Amino acid sequence: IYKKYIKDNYDVEIAFLEGPITRLFSVKNKKTDKIVWIHNDISKVFGRGVKAKVKKCIDKKTYLKYDKLAFVSEDNLKSFNKMYNTRKIKSKDKRVIYNYIDAKKILEKSNLGKAEEIKENSLNFVTVARLVPQKAIDRLIKVHSKLIKENGKTHNFYIIGDGPDKERLVSLIKKYGVKDTFFLLGKKENPYPYIKATDFYIQPSRYEGKAVTVREAQILEKPVIITNYPTAHSQLNDGIDGVIVSDSIQGAADGIEAFLKDKEKQNCIIAYLKAHHYGNESEAKKIDNLLSE
Repeated sequence: IYKKYIKDNYDVEIAFLEGPITRLFSVKNKKTDKIVWIHNDISKVFGRGVKAKVKKCIDKKTYLKYDKLAFVSEDNLKSFNKMYNTRKIKSKDKRVIYNYIDAKKILEKSNLGKAEEIKENSLNFVTVARLVPQKAIDRLIKVHSKLIKENGKTHNFYIIGDGPDKERLVSLIKKYGVKDTFFLLGKKENPYPYIKATDFYIQPSRYEGKAVTVREAQILEKPVIITNYPTAHSQLNDGIDGVIVSDSIQGAADGIEAFLKDKEKQNCIIAYLKAHHYGNESEAKKIDNLLSE
């Protein structure tokens, strides 16, 4: 249905998503430079079983149509190379280009507007994510419930974002009795005041490429907690500029509890974030090169 909108007078075609949308836009115009931008851990996107094998075969043919393949992290590239260990794929122009982050603009935007929903004089966590299974907000609700019941913690979780999982998440919030401490705030045009107004940023994902929101939280000097998804160690240095906790419900709850008790580690991480620059404005040059070469 979308192909009728694609004309022949473009110099570059870029597919920014894995899956059906990538196949949809692998059009037949031979004059254009075709680029696919791979944001996720390919091995996790595929899943398992017969359907995964079929998808792998179909997608392999799609990736062969592209002239250049860009990956948001070294781990993404490694995962892709392991998945497609063939001569034709190996010979493709592949390069790592981190998601562009303008630290100055993030800091400026964090001072615009007020995060009125955030409770003051309370321990607050925030996550910015699309409400889909990959981001594991369902698991975070259960972790939150465990922290309250097992450790008697008084804290609030705020989720910024929207998506198809919202209805299910609302049901889980009611089921686990956390409607007064776990809040789905919906999509915000400017999420940065919310990150700034909270104490910790948490990324509970089941898999990621390289989450931009983690870097944005580090720019705003917030201690970051992420689950141990396959590419987690390429996202941050555990114990230095954030912490990595187990990706199980009990393990994540235990890891968060241990971190909350360790004030010295929290202070060291904040001090490290203050002393380091987390923008990557130089990546813009890599994007220019990708489009012009």
